[in-house]
Amino acid sequence: MANLLFVRGAAFRWRFRPSPVSSRTVGHIKLYIYFIGKPRDPHSNAIAAEFIKRTTRYAACEMREITVGRFDLFERHPTARKVFLDPAGRPLDSVAFIQIVERAEQEAQDLVFLLGGHDGLPPQWKPKADLLLSLSAMTFPHELARAMLTEQIYRAFTTLRGHPYPR
Repeated sequence: MANLLFVRGAAFRWRFRPSPVSSRTVGHIKLYIYFIGKPRDPHSNAIAAEFIKRTTRYAACEMREITVGRFDLFERHPTARKVFLDPAGRPLDSVAFIQIVERAEQEAQDLVFLLGGHDGLPPQWKPKADLLLSLSAMTFPHELARAMLTEQIYRAFTTLRGHPYPR
């Protein structure tokens, strides 16, 4: 099967490869969803993993925990568009979010999403983001925010393909 789950050490890492259906994409892009902090809630993690799995029909997708001191996001993805989730970020509706994904596909530019830990994003990283995005004015647990983000990513791809999911 094209979708694989890799578990590495104490930290987990989801890496899914797109199925052959992904040939419908405009440009080949990869999506990286990084988060700071331990994934504690198995139910929220399962929701996020399910939407990542569904998204792989359209693009390669990876979701993993990172440690700020051990991972240089900017060196690893110098040309990717970086969207960081932050409560002070710009609120978008689903249509505006879809436009971000559509533009990335048209330009064949990878997308990197970053969710901060309980202390938020590293202060030195915030100014380097292409977009600071707020999911809501409300506060959510980080696992739930991951599930909501991955659902919006899947919604964007299905909307762009005319799939009935968003209706």
